[in-house]
Amino acid sequence: MGQAFYRKYRSRSLDEVVGQEHIVKTLKNALKDGKVSHAYLFTGPRGVGKTSVARILAHAVNNLDYNGEQTHLDIIEIDAASNRRIDEIRDLRDRVSTMPTSGKYKVYIIDEVHMLTREAFNALLKTLEEPPAHVIFILATTEAHKLPDTIVSRTQRFSFKPVSIESVVKHLKQIAKKEKIDIDDDALELVAEHGDGSFRDSISLLEQLGTTHQKKVSLGDVQQMLGLAPVKLIDILLSYVIKGDVKGLMDEVTAAEARGFHAASLAKQLSVRLREQMVDNSVGLPADQSLALMASLLEVPGANNPVRSLELALLSPTLQNQTETAEPDPKVPNVQPKTAEQPAKVATKSIKTQTVAEAKQATSNESAKFSLDNWPVVLDRVKKRQATLYSILRLAVPSFDKASVTLTLVFQYSLHQKRLSDAKSRQLLLDAIGDKNVKLEVIVDKNIKPKQASEKPVEPRVKTPEVVSGVTNVFGSAEILDS
Repeated sequence: MGQAFYRKYRSRSLDEVVGQEHIVKTLKNALKDGKVSHAYLFTGPRGVGKTSVARILAHAVNNLDYNGEQTHLDIIEIDAASNRRIDEIRDLRDRVSTMPTSGKYKVYIIDEVHMLTREAFNALLKTLEEPPAHVIFILATTEAHKLPDTIVSRTQRFSFKPVSIESVVKHLKQIAKKEKIDIDDDALELVAEHGDGSFRDSISLLEQLGTTHQKKVSLGDVQQMLGLAPVKLIDILLSYVIKGDVKGLMDEVTAAEARGFHAASLAKQLSVRLREQMVDNSVGLPADQSLALMASLLEVPGANNPVRSLELALLSPTLQNQTETAEPDPKVPNVQPKTAEQPAKVATKSIKTQTVAEAKQATSNESAKFSLDNWPVVLDRVKKRQATLYSILRLAVPSFDKASVTLTLVFQYSLHQKRLSDAKSRQLLLDAIGDKNVKLEVIVDKNIKPKQASEKPVEPRVKTPEVVSGVTNVFGSAEILDS
């Protein structure tokens, strides 16, 4: 059985450690001057060399050669994830008093130390405070914030940083050359980017590519293996959002799904692309839309239905842009009939006097009672506060029962009912209604008619069958209404 690349090409000395120059320099000086600490804490993301440096240091303090395979009685590695209880740490505390068998120090490497229980940390603390002179502790963790301050303060802490893409690419090129893997430079860069600063992840992916592809590995091969969409597809999706092209957007999302691109990966790529455009000041969306879209995209991987969550996240700004770019309704001039001047002035004065006296009462009565005629006004208020909720409410069929003061919203799909079950969305709608007596009920009826009566009819704008079809694919039968 062949040896895994990440083990085969693990650093064997401090000189071979890549990307952690600040740590290597400090440890070399400490070894040279004989100023070795009794406890070290290595923190940082996975796959950046914490365990490798711990093993190198453990052998260096004992003047032992390290080839990555042999074990030594005076170097004890403990996995805190599976030895996290107080009993294991008490056993360790009892064994530290034993002298080394052949080396100068007995070195304990405790990996993933943040997994220890609180009682285990308390047991370890006493040993860290007053360790025997022949004992060195090296603690390693990816989650330093979970460690008690009392533990951290009794160690020398070294923070490992993610390795730069340039360093990873350079290292991968050397491995590819030794393993006779023919791979393009841009493909190597994508491998390094996907590794997210982790040598181990990047090297494992390179090994997988070398095993799968006998010929030259291209950028497309890496994208296919990772399930990543081409940059061109990401730009096309964003262009449809900017133009408000619902049909084009939905067709492209459906095609991407059919080609095997996962919604979670698409959401991540879209958010990264949006961030790049915002940094370069080249984004075509307004700043508030870009931020809202990025926030929605971050929720896609954890959604119960990532595909529909991605569609909803993209449709919200798309529908908003479609509304904002529509042609304005023609204005009808308000022409008043001419009347005799003097009588008109007297009548106006009389009307004003009456209106001022009753204005507050009339306004109070209007705001205190909700009717279905006010639904377009409610939609307009919601639109100003949250465009996504507004887009969903436009698909509801409202009805109002005056006897029970209950506003019922009927949707064709449970996805929309679920959004109105959210406390924040529900409260936002009730605030827009403005009548504290109104009760809200949201139900699902798959047989509702596609004709929406929730807004007053207006002069029709250009609504092509393709646009209506695009919305229908996601939300079911619906009418594109103007705002």
